[in-house]
Amino acid sequence: MNTLYKISLSALFMCCGGLAHAQHKSVKDTLQLDSVIIKESRLKYLPNVSGTNIFAGKKTFVIFLDAGKANLANNNARMTFAKVPGVNIWEMDGVGLQINIGTRGTDTHRSIETNIRQNGYNTNSDMFGYPENHYNVPFQAISEIQIVRGSAALQFGSQFGGMVNFKLKEGDSTKVFGFESEQSAGSNRFFNSYNAIGGKVGKVSYYAFYSARTGDGWRPDAAFNSRAYYANIKYQFNEKGSLAFQFSRSDYRQQIAGGLTDAQFDANNRQSTRTRNFFNPEINIPALLFNYQFDKDTRLEVTSHVLFGQRNSVQFINTGNIPDTVNTSLKTFNPRQVDRDYYAGFTTEARLLHNYKLGDLKSSFTAGVRFFEETTKRKQKGTGTVGSDFDLSLVKNYGIDLKLHTLNYAAFAENMFQVTQAFTVTPGVRFEQINTTNTGVIVNRTVPVSYKDKRNFPLFGTGLQYQLANGSQFYGNISQAYRPYIYAAVTPADQLTIIDPNIKDSKGYDADLGYRGHISTAFSFDVNAFYVYYGNRAGTLTQTDANNVTHLYMTNIGNGVAKGIEAFTEVSLIRSFDRSAGSDLRLFNSLSYTHGCYTSGSINQNGKNVSLKDNHLEGTPDWIDRAGLTFLSGHVSSTLQYSYVGKSFSDANNTTFNATGATGIVPSYHLFDWAFNYSFLKNYHLTANVNNIFNAKYFTRRINMYPGPGILPADGRAFNIGFGVKI
Repeated sequence: MNTLYKISLSALFMCCGGLAHAQHKSVKDTLQLDSVIIKESRLKYLPNVSGTNIFAGKKTFVIFLDAGKANLANNNARMTFAKVPGVNIWEMDGVGLQINIGTRGTDTHRSIETNIRQNGYNTNSDMFGYPENHYNVPFQAISEIQIVRGSAALQFGSQFGGMVNFKLKEGDSTKVFGFESEQSAGSNRFFNSYNAIGGKVGKVSYYAFYSARTGDGWRPDAAFNSRAYYANIKYQFNEKGSLAFQFSRSDYRQQIAGGLTDAQFDANNRQSTRTRNFFNPEINIPALLFNYQFDKDTRLEVTSHVLFGQRNSVQFINTGNIPDTVNTSLKTFNPRQVDRDYYAGFTTEARLLHNYKLGDLKSSFTAGVRFFEETTKRKQKGTGTVGSDFDLSLVKNYGIDLKLHTLNYAAFAENMFQVTQAFTVTPGVRFEQINTTNTGVIVNRTVPVSYKDKRNFPLFGTGLQYQLANGSQFYGNISQAYRPYIYAAVTPADQLTIIDPNIKDSKGYDADLGYRGHISTAFSFDVNAFYVYYGNRAGTLTQTDANNVTHLYMTNIGNGVAKGIEAFTEVSLIRSFDRSAGSDLRLFNSLSYTHGCYTSGSINQNGKNVSLKDNHLEGTPDWIDRAGLTFLSGHVSSTLQYSYVGKSFSDANNTTFNATGATGIVPSYHLFDWAFNYSFLKNYHLTANVNNIFNAKYFTRRINMYPGPGILPADGRAFNIGFGVKI
């Protein structure tokens, strides 16, 4: 990335910030503005205390979703997360069937290292054994996204990637019945339908939606059909307490066009190498949420939820240079591989927050416990049919048949000490216990598996925050985290990977030091330095055996460090000069620099130890920059966004080229996107979106398993238009 560009852009924002400060010296101006305008004008961070959570001293964000700022109809993650520096996104498809995000060197694959939540409860299939997030929530249903970086490990769980909570919409409490609907259509026969009802009757409030997305996909053989359901019924039994029942379901079936080699991608990035590959997850999440406010200083929240469902795939698995053609001896296609997982998990979390006086100042204490139990029935490498449709039936039994069970107990406590009116110190502790069992058969049902392990993890952390009089604050935090080794580290699901039988849990910590704030609604900023130590990092290496055959080897490949700077700035180009202006033009930039490398580690190749020291962390681009220009004027909102993501390596060996495409460099890329929303007649609106305006040719991931192996091309230019009503 051009250094002059970064310096010039930073100088521009500093100058604009100074101008904004000159125009608005009084912090009181902010309090006199309409709250909706404030919400639109800047990315907020979470308050010191919210509900039963303490966020003082932590790196946090709040994103408010707006159809004029992101393509919500197809869950465009790079626009939705644009104002959060450093979010790396694997674009598996152009319609948002999966949310694949990572930060600071963590894996993006189905947000596997991020604690993903909806309304406060987890949606990851199994946070410890199989933490991939198969659940899909339509962005049109989200009111806000709450994000806590690595320090989230103490209050929410262990993961290095932090916590992301999708807070869904609620019904209008001033109406008995409300209705909203939006229908969108676009290129590649894309169609999206979102429909919701909500309201309040006496002590009962409700909100429910149904969402459906269909299309052919940008590549051939990439058709999809996705559905999502949600219902929330809340009973406010008195002014202190409430009980809510929520039910969510998402399911989709997607045809997979297969991975490409570099030569295939260069020749035609839109080509398909597979016509018979399909993927189908179905996830159900019923939940009970109990809230009770004992008094103004004491609050209790108890959440219980069940996650049950399945993940199914049928595919011809091989690298892109091996075509899926008729077998000359069989006179048919080759049989496909069938893989199926069945999930059944239960979680209960209870949290209590109490405010108390320490001297003349009010401090806050929060504590909680969690119980989690989950069973996964994993049936893989079954021999399927030679057909071409979505058919999960077998002609030969599963080669892998396992029962995987996880039991987790956790307790945490944090206390925000209000040392002075401006200065807070927030120490915290978390203790986790994981019991893991694994029984069944592998290797064509010839090798029995009987594995049992019990591990304990104490985690500690402290946050500091100093509030300045001008509305800005300094913050800092250091917090321990870990990532338990997952089921895939014990039993390989693909034919290209060899597993280290002695793999260990990864442990480390995350630290932040930053400065954030705003000047009225004219200028907002959040700049921080971070340091992540990731010990016993798990990953894959390229390894060549004595027969000169290349394999991928999953193991603890060494200790890694990710360090760098994250900076967000947004300036109002019109209201900086005229606060009463009816329109505004806002310029934002979200920039991150991450230097991720291995500080130690090696692999034995053909009898020689090859050092990994100073190799780049896989899947970790140095630079990620997203900048945008948003126009707001009465009924119109529109955003033009630029995205740049630097190059990265797909394996710890930093392999530059592999003929299969499964490993190698992921090149840097530049993109432009556009979103538009026009509201009229109070209850109606029109939307228009264009993704990848200049049809850039790029990809964000190489992969050695589903849905590859090989390069997974990102979508080229695509558009959609929509019409919505809300009554």
